[in-house]
Amino acid sequence: MRILTVIGNRPQFVKAAAVSRLLRERHDELIVHTGQHYDDEMSRVFFEELGVPAADRELHAGGGTNTEQTARILGLLEGEIAAAEPDMVLVYGDTNTTLAAALAAAQAGVAVGHVEAGMRSFDRAMPEELNRVLTDHASDVLLCSTEAAVANLAAERVAGEVHRVGDVMADVSLAFAPIAERRSDVLERIGLEPGGYVAATAHRAGNVDDPERLERLVALLEAVPATVVLPLHPRTAARLDATGLRARLGSAPNVVLAPPLGYLDFTKLAANARAVLTDSGGVQKEAFLLGVPCVTLRDTTEWVETVDAGWNTLVDLDAGAAVAALERPRPDAERPDLYGAGRAAERVCDVLDAYTPSR
Repeated sequence: MRILTVIGNRPQFVKAAAVSRLLRERHDELIVHTGQHYDDEMSRVFFEELGVPAADRELHAGGGTNTEQTARILGLLEGEIAAAEPDMVLVYGDTNTTLAAALAAAQAGVAVGHVEAGMRSFDRAMPEELNRVLTDHASDVLLCSTEAAVANLAAERVAGEVHRVGDVMADVSLAFAPIAERRSDVLERIGLEPGGYVAATAHRAGNVDDPERLERLVALLEAVPATVVLPLHPRTAARLDATGLRARLGSAPNVVLAPPLGYLDFTKLAANARAVLTDSGGVQKEAFLLGVPCVTLRDTTEWVETVDAGWNTLVDLDAGAAVAALERPRPDAERPDLYGAGRAAERVCDVLDAYTPSR
């Protein structure tokens, strides 16, 4: 089968690292990188560190509003799909790239496979929620990370085939955590001791695009009674600069601002933290896999099982709740296997092997 894989942001590179190497042993795969995240440090490092096959085409479609970016990617992918003549377009996650690729493929009469299908926060104010819902209903093969995702799709009566395969990002996290521990010197570079800091990430539009909420985010980070290491996502850096809050955050005695980190560096940073503060779905899951308590800067999550297992606490941007969550003892219970024990990519390929495109 000829498969066109479309990726465009940090988590999608990680997921493709797990799947593409196996996929190319069985099928003919082409990779298109839309350039949705165009910062070199947020893209190039994944090809270098994780062995993701180099993109066959790069579209340089970053920038603009969600609507502008989705429309731009949709238009560019129409020509890419026509030229490649794939049997399936494979997409990951819930970004503008994901939705645009699914729509372009469906409109071209090409089957769509969606890795990480069925995830729901039930918050339609999130652009990611709209992207994932629409992508699922345009997809022919829905590859789910969890049983909750399967149940969500059953409730929505999607038309495509639904399969629970586990989580492909978990495959990468489990495989690369020991490599990161050996190879990365991020703690030495920043001057950190294991367990002596909190690792933080923030980039969701709902937290950084609204100046009032961005100020609440800054106040929350300032209130943490520990060293907070914040690798600055390009979007967040731009919003902090635009509001004049970057200088305030940079002068906070407990906050260390760092540039975007490569996957291995961030994995080691998170693995050795006393806790993780984040608004990222992927980082919530990585924290669980690494055995690090997570405090999520949102009031909903797609990864509800991490909350149920006691390893994740939702606090939105409530500084008091965040500090209280950070002061809780680590969970005593052993972490359950929630995400497929490192074999999700193999199961994805098994499903695709058995699929016969009908379009």
